[in-house]
Amino acid sequence: MVLYTRALREGHVPRQETAAAPCLEAYGLLRSESETSQWLRPVPPAIALPSLLRAVEDEIAQRRSQEEKLAKTFASLIALDAERAAVPDTPMMTVLLGLHRINEAIADAASSSSDELLTIQPGAARPANVLASSLPREQNLLARGGRMRTLYQHSSRHSPAILAHYEQMAGDVQVRTLDEVTERLVMFDRTVAFIPGNPDRTVALEIRHPALIAYLATTFERLWRLATPLFPQSASEDFPAGGVTPRQRTIATLLIEGHTDAVVAERLGMNIRTVRVHIAKLAATLGSDSRAQLGYLIGQSGILDQDR
Repeated sequence: MVLYTRALREGHVPRQETAAAPCLEAYGLLRSESETSQWLRPVPPAIALPSLLRAVEDEIAQRRSQEEKLAKTFASLIALDAERAAVPDTPMMTVLLGLHRINEAIADAASSSSDELLTIQPGAARPANVLASSLPREQNLLARGGRMRTLYQHSSRHSPAILAHYEQMAGDVQVRTLDEVTERLVMFDRTVAFIPGNPDRTVALEIRHPALIAYLATTFERLWRLATPLFPQSASEDFPAGGVTPRQRTIATLLIEGHTDAVVAERLGMNIRTVRVHIAKLAATLGSDSRAQLGYLIGQSGILDQDR
């Protein structure tokens, strides 16, 4: 401002002296009468001040406009970040590789469970060592006041190891069986579930998504209502109706659908030889001399319409 003050006193200043302060001309405090003039004259302060104030107001208005645009732009980003922050740190689904990692994750879930254990175990039987290894964590859950409900296939009803396993337990334990069940399921407190991730069960999915947990729990409950009690109070599922047992009716249903003996055995968790024994008994009961005739007689007999 020293140079501007001098210009006001003297009426002008040499152009070369303003090289170090170009802002004086840029802000409209000094101006030349012509482009070739070597002298700059001062703009009266009463004129220069309003011009400078307008420039400041314009800049403020521009900044406020930028502020509004930034606020609108970041509003959706803030909402997205808040939504992300609301998601639990625990992932909704985790892939577990290897039997050791799977068993470790199940054991961790079991240790923090205190309410309920729901399991579905397909197949005819479970190895004695697997049953023995699961007994301590299952009994610990029962000791904490939890309850257990397990679904097996009917073929497991003839497994002494399975019956002996549950007879060792003290607490709220129930076991039921069905002809067919879903793939393996282990669910704790309806908050975390484990299902196989590949056919040989060396990969598993640990699920914590509430919607998927609800879906799996609903599936379990619907199967449970259809199942036959095995433990603690066993109910026979092999009572004959019209000379045909429920097991034979189930096999007849699968035969009518066109399945081979091997597929029937796999779906019912049975040995293929046992399936063929049941087919032979069914054929003898219906008076069939051939496989083709057996299919016809099954359809005509009405045994598939009988309530179990």
